[in-house]
Amino acid sequence: MDDTELIDVLATIKTKSREVNEKLTEAKDKRIEINEKREMFRPVAARGSVLYFCIVEMTLVNWMYNTSLQQFLGLFDYGIDASPKAQLVKDRVHNITTWLTRRVYRYINRGLFERDKVTFKLMMATKILIKEGKLTPGDVSLLLKAGAGIDDRNKPFTWMDQKTWLNLKALSKHKFANEHMSFFKELPERITRSEGAWRKWIDENEPENTPVPDYEEKISADQNIGHFIHLCLVRAMREDRTLLAST
Repeated sequence: MDDTELIDVLATIKTKSREVNEKLTEAKDKRIEINEKREMFRPVAARGSVLYFCIVEMTLVNWMYNTSLQQFLGLFDYGIDASPKAQLVKDRVHNITTWLTRRVYRYINRGLFERDKVTFKLMMATKILIKEGKLTPGDVSLLLKAGAGIDDRNKPFTWMDQKTWLNLKALSKHKFANEHMSFFKELPERITRSEGAWRKWIDENEPENTPVPDYEEKISADQNIGHFIHLCLVRAMREDRTLLAST
């Protein structure tokens, strides 16, 4: 009690301890705030990942399409710096992802052969929709394979190819995205009831630009994947892969 120097040291230590605890609490709050803000920008990283692996997979089409990670990171950083600024984080994230997607597409598209540009465009579109949860890998598989894995010889329409009938059956069983029921569950029955209208639609030169019998309103109402559903239907009924380029 008589050692005033010791008392002063203890008081200083107590003060310093309080300051350290306050700074630790402040650092903890800052870390939480930084993590929250970082999570807000995670969609930017997710979009960058999707775009990069689309570029990487194009090397399977032609080895000349190799693009280095460093080159892509340059595009990624430039996209963040050059995209329009915004006060709200969600608007800023939207601006970055939109600008980055457009920039990467245009940059890579310049180096592709004309016949491969639609492939790259389709890859980007489907992978982005899958990442956003609007499509599933099964949806894309249906578009590419259609009814190749189905065996059904009970084709009721003499004017319809067997391959088209198998595609139609695959469509009628498939559940797009997170649907509880198949979008085209009643397709075979509807074709039977309106056979003339469906046959006319299938025989159109550009069915992708012609209203779909029985389903046009329902397809148009789906803002998320309505165009994709329409594409699957046209692909299944026409078995014409060139339609992918025009839809």
